[in-house]
Amino acid sequence: MEKQRFNNSSIRLTRDEGEKMEITKKSSVNNWIEYTLMNKHGMKVSFLNYGGIITKIIVPDKERKMENVVLAYRNYKDYEKNSAYFGAIIGRVAGRIENAAFEIAGDKFKLKANDGNHHLHGGDHGFHHVVWKVESFQTKESVGVKLYHTSADNEDGYPGCVDVVVTYTLTNHNQLIIDYDATSTKDTILTLTNHTYFNLTGDLKDTVENHLVTINSEKFIELNEELIPTGKLVHVTDTPFDFRNGRILKDGIESTFQQNKIVGNGYDHYFLFKDANKQQIKVKDPKSGRKLYVNTSQPGFVMYTANHLENGLSLNHGFSRNHLGVCLETQAPPASLNDKQLPSIHLAANSPYQEQTIFSFS
Repeated sequence: MEKQRFNNSSIRLTRDEGEKMEITKKSSVNNWIEYTLMNKHGMKVSFLNYGGIITKIIVPDKERKMENVVLAYRNYKDYEKNSAYFGAIIGRVAGRIENAAFEIAGDKFKLKANDGNHHLHGGDHGFHHVVWKVESFQTKESVGVKLYHTSADNEDGYPGCVDVVVTYTLTNHNQLIIDYDATSTKDTILTLTNHTYFNLTGDLKDTVENHLVTINSEKFIELNEELIPTGKLVHVTDTPFDFRNGRILKDGIESTFQQNKIVGNGYDHYFLFKDANKQQIKVKDPKSGRKLYVNTSQPGFVMYTANHLENGLSLNHGFSRNHLGVCLETQAPPASLNDKQLPSIHLAANSPYQEQTIFSFS
């Protein structure tokens, strides 16, 4: 794949038919740079080099109206805090680590507790607060960037110096492909994801309560009162967690089922995929007609319906409120640190970490 570094503010690839793909960049607050990828159909993906934060995904509705389908701050300076993790790369470990501690081969490691007694989303100095190095590339059918970061040995208590490359690729098939690659100098734990909140209504016209979701999953991981996995895998049959034939998110948001109530009315649970060879997730907004399909190499994902989104945050198209977006956090479960039946997040020294998630829009 031929790579090209930015020399100008815009790179264009013009096709014989007069169609074009484009990568542009502009300065933002704190000397951050916002990059925008555009394919030949006019779909755009914008993100910051700070946290790899996705700020816009512009796609058409059924009337071909182009609108943003992700949540983002109006004032980018708010990303300095970003307690909601809008759009960010999450690492070293996405999700909660119980009691902010873990073991590898009998050696104990202590992390900083930043969520009660627990460690959440890589801690206060996680990848969402990193200024990544960026390199662009282009092919005949795609434009993209590679984001580079090195996490030092013992950073926030994690063992191993970890080199990470996250690649964002926008194709002419209206696919955003995210590739995660990493290696560590020591045995460690690692599971990366992206924390974008999707809202297919476009420009935040409504909540996601009427989004119709289909998931290739028969089991989810039960949570306790502190949102820590109990280790119990619950079968979805006869519960609001049965998305095998599709259901609207409102079913769980308004449910009296304990697992929906325990997370603040909705979902914040890990779903284990049944069949890796099938499409794992489909999301549709009936009013706009937009559809989002998700395929991933990961064994499952966390679906979070913004149950605890702080009210009144100033966003690009209005103000925040509960259930304004849905996160589809493809990853392996950190619960596997205590429950060996679950897919592991251990990464052996000098072994490759390679995962991919594809978001397809139609």
